Amino acid sequence: MKIKEIREMSTAELEAQILDLKKELFNLRFQHATNQLDNPMRIGEVKKTIARIKTVLRENELKKN
Repeated sequence: MKIKEIREMSTAELEAQILDLKKELFNLRFQHATNQLDNPMRIGEVKKTIARIKTVLRENELKKN
């Protein structure tokens, strides 16, 4: 997910997206532990996307203050 797409989303959508990504990250870690993970690079992608979303949420919070 690109940062431009993330900035266009509302706060509620961003928070919902974070929950979905955290669930996906949990499942990816579980698959990795049981040697069933096809693409291990996906773990890093999901982590970075979560960080991007949290950064945008923080930026929005600071703009309001």
